[in-house]
Amino acid sequence: MELPICSFASGDPAGSVACADEVFARAYNEPLIHQVVTAYFAGGRRGTKANKSRSAVRGGGAKPFRQKGLGRARAGTIRSPIWRGGGVTFAAKPRNFVQKINRKMYRHALCSIWSELLRSGRLVVVDSCELAEPKTKALVAVLKNFDVNDVLIIAEDVSENLYLAARNLYWVGLTDVAAVDPAMLLAYRKIVISKAALAAIEEHLK
Repeated sequence: MELPICSFASGDPAGSVACADEVFARAYNEPLIHQVVTAYFAGGRRGTKANKSRSAVRGGGAKPFRQKGLGRARAGTIRSPIWRGGGVTFAAKPRNFVQKINRKMYRHALCSIWSELLRSGRLVVVDSCELAEPKTKALVAVLKNFDVNDVLIIAEDVSENLYLAARNLYWVGLTDVAAVDPAMLLAYRKIVISKAALAAIEEHLK
């Protein structure tokens, strides 16, 4: 499969690059992608929420008053969940939300996402992602050539000039190849990726 390459500076055609069909021509597997993205977000949860149950609250060992004769409802402890200062009825405990995803499933999901990005015209391959100066207006002028207002730029190595130019643009995401994840790819309307970064991703997913 041949993908067209655009010049990052001007947006003009700048040749083509050969890509493997096993990575960029997969069928769109929505259930698998949903499972992988759900597992990705679940793995980011801290799971540190905790309450004290009636057994964990300090005190309450003695019966507060006698069983009969006072005209009050009977009580066996001052730490009952229906008393102020008592324990929580169904107390939350720390838990691990990690869902197991096999390496093969994860790679298949990523290939499916990349293939769908290519089919839907949301993937733009450029010769490089280098800027001559760390200016935000210079990056905005470059991205206007691609008619984008919600874009993720993927570079093999993020240069300081590119980082400084993009950090104040809320509609521009910036990452290197090592940090790419499924949720990130689905979150943006357009993906601008350098030729070198595309080759690195293809090599990783083969």
